[in-house]
Amino acid sequence: MKNLRWAIVSLVAIATIINYIDRTALSVMWPGIADDLGMDSHDYANIMSVFLIAYAVGQAVFGRVFDAVGTRIGFMLSIVVWSISIALHALATSVASFSIFRILLGFGEAGNWPGATKANAEWFPAKERALAQGIFGAGASAGSIIAPPLVAFLYAFLGWQATFVVIALLGFVWLVPWLIIYKSGPEAHPWITQEERELILSGQIAKSSENQDEYVPTLPELLSHRQSWSVILGRFFIEPIWWLFVAWLPLYLNDKFGFDVKAIGASAWIPYCGAAAGALFGGWLSGRLMNAGWSVNKSRKFAVLVGGVYAAGIARDHSSIHTRRSIGIDYGNPVWVPGRHQQYPDTAQRLLFWKKCGESCRY
Repeated sequence: MKNLRWAIVSLVAIATIINYIDRTALSVMWPGIADDLGMDSHDYANIMSVFLIAYAVGQAVFGRVFDAVGTRIGFMLSIVVWSISIALHALATSVASFSIFRILLGFGEAGNWPGATKANAEWFPAKERALAQGIFGAGASAGSIIAPPLVAFLYAFLGWQATFVVIALLGFVWLVPWLIIYKSGPEAHPWITQEERELILSGQIAKSSENQDEYVPTLPELLSHRQSWSVILGRFFIEPIWWLFVAWLPLYLNDKFGFDVKAIGASAWIPYCGAAAGALFGGWLSGRLMNAGWSVNKSRKFAVLVGGVYAAGIARDHSSIHTRRSIGIDYGNPVWVPGRHQQYPDTAQRLLFWKKCGESCRY
């Protein structure tokens, strides 16, 4: 099978789309849910808070899970957990029950990111990883584009309880091609061509010799590196912007402009078009520069710099939140941090995942 690595990253991108459809469904349908159950935005804020805490914890836990059982089974466990949890949302009747199911959802969905990063590191040579990162990173934006109209459509015909059940089925459908295609890594996969196997394995970053212990730093040691702090600070400033849109844009449209679920579905997807374009372009630019002879370090930093300067200029000239997001304020993020679009509290958890993932996920 030719270009098997691109089939793998496409499946990862589809999983990311499903991930964002599931997590976005609550915010899109919240006006209807709140009316039915007598809840308000404060209740929603509490539900989102426990989701984010569970999401942060899940990053560290699933990093260890993927190292222990591998990418194939790790992804299966992650998507089964989050698909069951989103289906259970249909049974929620209070803030407490929504919070419990949301904790399960956050914990399960967190596995998508260490899994995607590990699959990328296993299946792509270093010079192609930024583009692969951009592809599955764009899945987050694509999911946010698809979710509002899809969820609003289902809500109009089925109601919010049945909608949660229907979107939960997407994860189980995804498992079928995943378990069929992802049989093993590129070293032993029976479908990969010899040419592609050599391309992938020869393009891996050199590992330490067998006689040299692998560098697995403790958290204090990890924080002693300035590279770690560049990641922490970068995500600290960019992620609140992303989560402001993911979690609160539908409620903002409802509270400020009186949008109902149908109107939210017709408009809330617009800002993420720019984010998807930025994810793909940022990954492409980094890979292009490496092919032109730039180092991995220099090419990725340059892509981040270009994206940051562009976003800063746009943000200064445009005050509309839709405008800022739709024209790509998120450009550059996918090319410099493994797994994009997580809230900033999970940064330390991601560093713990890097520690456990070791050489297999460095690029």
